Amino acid sequence: MSDCNGQCAGCSNKGKCSEPKEDNVNLTLAKIRHIFVVLSGKGGVGKSTVAANLALGLTLKGKKVGLLDVDIHGPSIPKILGLQGQRAMSDGEKLLPAETVDGLKVMSTALILEKSDEPIVWRGPLKAGIIRQFIGDVRWGELDYLIIDCPPGTGDEPLSICQTVPEADGAILVTTPQQVATLDVSKSIVFCNQIGMHILGIIENMSGFTCPHCGTFTPIFQTGGGESLAKHYSLPFLGKLPIATEIGISGDEGRPVISACPDTPAAKAFMRIVDQLLHIK
Repeated sequence: MSDCNGQCAGCSNKGKCSEPKEDNVNLTLAKIRHIFVVLSGKGGVGKSTVAANLALGLTLKGKKVGLLDVDIHGPSIPKILGLQGQRAMSDGEKLLPAETVDGLKVMSTALILEKSDEPIVWRGPLKAGIIRQFIGDVRWGELDYLIIDCPPGTGDEPLSICQTVPEADGAILVTTPQQVATLDVSKSIVFCNQIGMHILGIIENMSGFTCPHCGTFTPIFQTGGGESLAKHYSLPFLGKLPIATEIGISGDEGRPVISACPDTPAAKAFMRIVDQLLHIK
């Protein structure tokens, strides 16, 4: 039993919650065909935006998809997907994930808090416990894909996920082009190697801006850093994503660019990466 101060998912035991049984976690994982873990060594690289668009893109391809947000302290997935203000409900046995209009299933700490500005002040063991609950005590059902959005760095949450789902297909690493980001992402590469997590590839986000009026391309954060990082570590390079006003606007409006503006270069860049993920066996 662990003292969660009544904040754990589905807490009904006056702040005393137990982790899900190992069988519950294993039974859940047995119903999921593919698991992709989205990581980054640095914050502010657009990792959650990438995770949300990739998950929604797989959904739009007709797949059954879940998106698990394990950024315990700064969950942003519900906002990006238009689920802000919703709360996860229980069927009396397990929590029910929230669903977007497209059928994407979502779980996040933002869906279990009474107030959106309520901070979660937890140490490592409690965070590890809630992550296991979000897998074993959530009714995900049969899924083709589960995308797991981790907070930046190589701390409690990424480590807990990698230990809980060792059979994951692998990690997708997100970086921006400049060296200050790629240096931190290189730590994530070493982290994955140390714990035995396969790396599916690297995505370079915010890879230049094309003016919608004159067509001039401007590499605001330089360009090519992610591709160079992939070559240095002999890893697949999954593609570049541009800086685009429609990505920020659509995310703030709760409808990711991949569905809100499907004909834009940004959405098409996301879909090219989605098509690569579909070919992972």
